[in-house]
Amino acid sequence: MRTSVKNLLKSATALDSVELAGWVRTRRDSKEFSFMELNDGSCLKGIQVIIDSGTPGSEEVGKMNTGASVRVAGELVESPGKGQSWEVRATEVELIGGVPDDFPLQKKGHTPEFLRSIAHLRPRTNLYGATFRMRSRLAYAVHRFFNERDFTYVHTPVITASDCEGAGEMFPRHHQ
Repeated sequence: MRTSVKNLLKSATALDSVELAGWVRTRRDSKEFSFMELNDGSCLKGIQVIIDSGTPGSEEVGKMNTGASVRVAGELVESPGKGQSWEVRATEVELIGGVPDDFPLQKKGHTPEFLRSIAHLRPRTNLYGATFRMRSRLAYAVHRFFNERDFTYVHTPVITASDCEGAGEMFPRHHQ
């Protein structure tokens, strides 16, 4: 069963077997292993994944560039690195979807103006990801508040002044 990055980062103990999926934020390679930061959108921070050469699927690591979607199986272990408590030591890695060399999201920051031009990728950025998570929590709180007070949530039809196919006759004006 897949575990979210958020839950892995707040884990109280090491775990022998985890599976996660998400998008590559960054990747650094050395001769014997690769470091990959993986994020699934469940929180701002990503989790570091260590992929040793020889790990099943490691032959595809060169295609796992920023923005690629991957699945990782492995173990959650304490991280010797600073600034992080946990990392995943991969036992298997799979490239789910690669990205072209000109993929618009890169490690650098992007302006809101630029992000407006790639609306389908905005949720993968910290700015929009945080905004969407906050919006989700606020909408949930509002709906819960009214639901607990026995209100019914309905989607009413949009009433417009457009006069298409005689619809304007539905609301006649009374002139005085």
